[in-house]
Amino acid sequence: MALAAEVDTLALGASLTEALPAKGCVYLYGDLGAGKTTLVRGFLRAAGHAGSVRSPTYTLVEPYALQRGEVFHLDLYRLGDPEELEFIGLRDFSDRGLLLVEWPAMGEGVLPPCDLAVWLERVGAFRQARLEWFNP
Repeated sequence: MALAAEVDTLALGASLTEALPAKGCVYLYGDLGAGKTTLVRGFLRAAGHAGSVRSPTYTLVEPYALQRGEVFHLDLYRLGDPEELEFIGLRDFSDRGLLLVEWPAMGEGVLPPCDLAVWLERVGAFRQARLEWFNP
């Protein structure tokens, strides 16, 4: 699906609020600047979060308590070893809510399997999104 502007990426994220379960895992793939955090921002705003949404590049995880349940936004770009996920408490919060994971390949072998994988890429002046559901 073509995403002509940032508003389209936000809308895609918003559309996922009804489709995704309260507990589960979403893998977000794409280069730097592809729109992964923008998609998460659209999801969180549609789910009722009124505050700012920033990429958890340095914190690794940003938790959000929402009406629909807890959402954990992870950015694993700087992760040195997948085992570091144990130190940030992945096991403690992965069963409590929905994980939205940027750069999931960095957590391979430790992350739970995904319910949805989203690929975002730049194609000329546009972005392209591809979604693949694993657990309907």
